[in-house]
Amino acid sequence: MQRHEQGTTLSPLDGAPIGIKDNFCTETLPTTCGSKILEGFISPYDATVVQRLKQAGAIIMGKTNMDEFGMGAANTFSHYGTVINPHDQEKENGNKRHVAGGSSGGSAAAVASGMCIAALGSDTGGSVRLPASYCGVVGYKPSYGRCSRHGLVTYANSLDTVGILAQDVTSARLVYDTISAYDSKDPTSMPNNLRTRIDDQDQKLASRWHNKDDLSGLVIGIPQEYYVDPLSETVVDIWRQGIRFFKERGASIVPVSLPMTRFALPAYFTIALAEASSNLARYDGVRYGRRSQAHREEDDGFLYADTRAEGFGSEVKRRIMLGTHILTAGTYDKNFLPAQKARRCVQEDFDKVFIQTNLLHDEKMTDTGKKGVHLLLTPSAMSPAPTIEECLPESDDPHDENRRKRHNGAVDTYVNDVMTVPASLAGIPAISVPFGKSNGFPVGLQLLGQYGYDQFLLEMADIFSSAKLK
Repeated sequence: MQRHEQGTTLSPLDGAPIGIKDNFCTETLPTTCGSKILEGFISPYDATVVQRLKQAGAIIMGKTNMDEFGMGAANTFSHYGTVINPHDQEKENGNKRHVAGGSSGGSAAAVASGMCIAALGSDTGGSVRLPASYCGVVGYKPSYGRCSRHGLVTYANSLDTVGILAQDVTSARLVYDTISAYDSKDPTSMPNNLRTRIDDQDQKLASRWHNKDDLSGLVIGIPQEYYVDPLSETVVDIWRQGIRFFKERGASIVPVSLPMTRFALPAYFTIALAEASSNLARYDGVRYGRRSQAHREEDDGFLYADTRAEGFGSEVKRRIMLGTHILTAGTYDKNFLPAQKARRCVQEDFDKVFIQTNLLHDEKMTDTGKKGVHLLLTPSAMSPAPTIEECLPESDDPHDENRRKRHNGAVDTYVNDVMTVPASLAGIPAISVPFGKSNGFPVGLQLLGQYGYDQFLLEMADIFSSAKLK
């Protein structure tokens, strides 16, 4: 307040309350990743993005709840309880209450309820965009490598991206401008020479449409593969409204095909689970985190097993076992390598439909007259926020006779990520913007851009968000 009065503010974020997802290291607050195994753990350092926010004068208002280690799409797998959607006005409906989405549900709920103007999240396969859609806030996943992952507790190295949840696109952009920078501590950080080359093209494109009511020359692609059977009629209607919004302002709407999209979901879970199995091996009760007290008087041969059995929740155990199986000799060749090939094909699909060249793979910066689209418009989720009951997998208790009647199969719950996973596999920027409502619950639409063209995507998202929620 004093700096504002004196006109010596550190940045536009000086004094702004910002939430931090609980998988970002903070030296003054516990970092638990929503897991019992890290209960009470306090990191000796701040994550780079947290450090940059503090230097900008932002106020860290607290850590937000999340699915354990980021593994979930509804925030029902946290050791600290389920995150309830702020738009759910029911108080005593138990599992009939609606979820906030995951795994960054705590961050989305904090922003939606007005506790902060923005919050950091992590997006591995849609963990920022899905809860943003359910909670009616902006959810932004930058290009992979734009923001440092140093200090972000790893789930899947090649997919994890620092994301932003905010009340509006302007706030998301302020946070992004603050935390987006090269970091030598992150080996996957985009190097400065590549940033400079991309930024020149990005800024040129972002400044092309000054008049928000005249988008002539802008080409919006509608991928046919995103029109899937589970997509609710409500979401389809709002998708059509989004298309109409651009069309009325002079933008060209063209159908496009991304044929490899059908392989995105199995490829994603194959790769993510394999990487998670390797990354989570570090939680052994020896180096840091919670240690099992069982057998402490006896031989410590079971320390490792007891610590992990007691510390991990059912979903994390399930994904570790699946990931370990994927990495076994025979399965690695039959599943993991084909998944990596499918991932590259998904990336190439995007490169083919965008007008802009992917400068990560192509050194040429000249306009070759390539035809294509500037952005893609898709739903962010298949439906408005579901209930807790609809998101719970079947019981892990083999003696529970009603377990299949009450809940979905565990694999069925993975389908919630189908709209968001392709962008994560390709590493391209994507943003979810609230665009409609159904029975009082928000529905978001997603804009996807070419790799590195983050400012252009944010500029178009700002225009898109000018449409009022209905």
